[in-house]
Amino acid sequence: MNLARRYLPDLGALQAFECAARHGSFTRAAQELSLTQSAVSRQVKDLEQHLGTLLFERVRQRVILSDDGKRFLPEARKLLQQSETTMLRAMASADARQTLSVATLPTFGSRWLSPRLSHFVAGHPGVVLNIGSRSAPFDFEDEDFDLAIHYGQPVWARANSIYLCSETIIPVASRTLLDSSPRPEGTMTAAALAEQPLLQLATRPKLWSQWFAMADVEARTAFRGHRLDQFSMIIEAAIAGMGYALVPRYLIETELRTGALEVVVDLPLQTENSYYVVTPEAKQTLPLAQQFTDWLLGQVSSSAN
Repeated sequence: MNLARRYLPDLGALQAFECAARHGSFTRAAQELSLTQSAVSRQVKDLEQHLGTLLFERVRQRVILSDDGKRFLPEARKLLQQSETTMLRAMASADARQTLSVATLPTFGSRWLSPRLSHFVAGHPGVVLNIGSRSAPFDFEDEDFDLAIHYGQPVWARANSIYLCSETIIPVASRTLLDSSPRPEGTMTAAALAEQPLLQLATRPKLWSQWFAMADVEARTAFRGHRLDQFSMIIEAAIAGMGYALVPRYLIETELRTGALEVVVDLPLQTENSYYVVTPEAKQTLPLAQQFTDWLLGQVSSSAN
């Protein structure tokens, strides 16, 4: 990639601009950055000349972002964050023989993947893993990941998808909530469940409606209840007794084993989407990515047995 040097950002100037914008003062920015006020002012002026626009309006003893400055500030912060992340990643892997960067869905990563990663690391000494959470597909050219774990359909631009596993959703609750819930027939039924407090996953608002349809129950309450936007929050809320939850079985293996959560109606729902390992076209033959994919498939297979 041939980069024109005149377009590359001066990180020191970006930092001075961001700090001055945050404080509304060159003097306070100078104090934070251990620079003189004139040095901060000069760096901001150089950045303004580079961009060809004024980033601040000077009002008495304060500096106020101009309209162009307001538009540029989020981009400047993004560049600074990316630069810091890049440096920290390089420092973390300085002594590693190999590194592997994996993007994963947040709850899948925290509750299923992370507890198993030590097994992969033990079999690959010298490898440093970089694990990042991503909730939706992204452009591999913009983010330096070697592979991603994706929920949905096997469609991802300029990448190859390998089927990992399907998803089975089950209704669960804490024993405390179950004991306090009225059950006219003695045991919880799908119809009785429709009258209980339901926990709703904001990113999949139709889950309860689909489950009740499968159970052949007409539930006017299918869309009611507390809304949370991650399965991890749904699970913790269910453990705390806030309501009944629909969650993938693989995410609550420990809770089911310890009794923190119990299946309330044995009617599992298999969703129409599945989990896939996605590898960008440019890294199809990367040996470590292939080894990690094989390891993932093996972990899924052993969990199912």
